[in-house]
Amino acid sequence: MKHAESTMPTPKPPRIPLPKTWPCHVKSAVLHIISLAHFSITYARGWAANSINDRVRIAAENDRLHEEIALLREELRIKDARMCGIAAHRRPRYAPTERLAILEVRAARGWSLKQTADAFLVTPTTVASWSKRVDELGPKALLQLLEPVNRFPDFVRYAVQRLKTLCPTMGKVKIAQTLARAGLHLSTTTVGRILREPPPPVPKPVVVSTGRVVTAKRPNQVWHLDLTTVSTVSGFWASWLPFALPQCWPFCWWVAVVIDHYSRRLIAVAVFSQKPDSVAVCRFLGSVDSTPNYLICDKDKVFWCERFMDLCRYRGIKPRYGAVGKHGSIAVVERAIKTLKDECTRRILVPQRRKAFRRELLSFLDWYNEYRPHMRLDGRTPNEVYFRQRPANRCPRVEPRKGWPRGSPCARPCTLVAGKPGDRFDLEVDYFGGCRHLPIVSLKRAA
Repeated sequence: MKHAESTMPTPKPPRIPLPKTWPCHVKSAVLHIISLAHFSITYARGWAANSINDRVRIAAENDRLHEEIALLREELRIKDARMCGIAAHRRPRYAPTERLAILEVRAARGWSLKQTADAFLVTPTTVASWSKRVDELGPKALLQLLEPVNRFPDFVRYAVQRLKTLCPTMGKVKIAQTLARAGLHLSTTTVGRILREPPPPVPKPVVVSTGRVVTAKRPNQVWHLDLTTVSTVSGFWASWLPFALPQCWPFCWWVAVVIDHYSRRLIAVAVFSQKPDSVAVCRFLGSVDSTPNYLICDKDKVFWCERFMDLCRYRGIKPRYGAVGKHGSIAVVERAIKTLKDECTRRILVPQRRKAFRRELLSFLDWYNEYRPHMRLDGRTPNEVYFRQRPANRCPRVEPRKGWPRGSPCARPCTLVAGKPGDRFDLEVDYFGGCRHLPIVSLKRAA
């Protein structure tokens, strides 16, 4: 009997036949999958939110907030994309009440003129003009509070609703008590009724080097070095003189960046709590394993000093300095810093712990060097150029067009077709170190 059982063939799993028209329903299936995922996540979070473990409850709330932030950013991206499709001079103008609301958000976020302009799709000059004319009076003022029919009730409604918008954690009792301390006495029921009312209608909007040039011909021949600040509070602007927060911790971090000119590879980064002096910069450069032939930087006092030049002479480095007041003299490192801010520090909540922030920068450095294609390198990554590896975009490609002639050229760089034309594939997106702003994209052939 045992022998008979061992020779019995193993049943094969049943195959689920797909309908012939299944590609026509892919978009509907995507929406259903997202809805099912939302249902499952909501169910799991409901269990976690009622857990007896404090860490599980905090993790559930943290995950929910992260998802909400991501969804809000996606909503804003979609709306901004529609508005960006309109020429700047044809975009609707902000109403006077909305201009004042924009300046209120700027004050709450500590944004600079450019940050405010980028967020609301206007020019920095426009935001500066609004700030100068904020105290204008009269019916033709550029910035206005909502004009009420009955002045006192509408002003009260505006104050209560704006206070709830800027401080969403305050309930009706706390709002009533806060306004009473400021001299405006309202009952709790009145505040609750005002908060339940729709926002007041907004008027319809009415539809600008003198030395020898150093050329890098191999890795570690020319490096660039520069310093920058990374704000921990989203911006440096403040509503009081001198209109800026101190450029030191806990308001910002100072970051030193070293990049190889030939491969565009980020060699090293360092974090400082305040602007480093020449001793700290020399200690940072001394900790880097490799040594370049030339080091290009600006004429900041931490680089333009005897101590820094002594270190260069000791390590056999020839320092080169960008022209003072000339745009683009150290463009390579400035562009790398812009990429670091656009794709890392402005996409996360910048930690106020040095160890945590350094970990974020090192994760971005590894991802940037290994996975991010560079336009200057024709789509190759810095590590592929630095270590002379075979570029991934030169490997055989997937051709999803079934009737595509095999010998026809494709989009640059031209490569051969792997397999047969018409192959289907699945898009897989992983994240480096679990960081959502560091994607790793790959294609997997569908079975």
